[in-house]
Amino acid sequence: MGNYASGKDAYGISDRSGFRYRLRDMRVEWNGLKVGSDEFEEKHPQLDPRRRVVDPQALRDPRPDTGKGHVFVPVGNNVFPPVDKAQMIGGVGFVTVVV
Repeated sequence: MGNYASGKDAYGISDRSGFRYRLRDMRVEWNGLKVGSDEFEEKHPQLDPRRRVVDPQALRDPRPDTGKGHVFVPVGNNVFPPVDKAQMIGGVGFVTVVV
């Protein structure tokens, strides 16, 4: 009662197709199915859960906009009508052109 069939006369039935294969040629898949060697499929990498990637959103030492960071940019004659001096003053949320 405790002996199992082995050797060249041992056969098994594929869980996928129902075909008969030699037991020594059968393989167990990742999902537990015992199939023939020609039916065997590797586990696809997309079936594994993805690593959790932490994406920090906070800023180190944030500073509020005080409006003191004006940038003066001289503008040449190719953008505006010919003038001697023109400046653009810009900050967060606004742009001013001074002629």
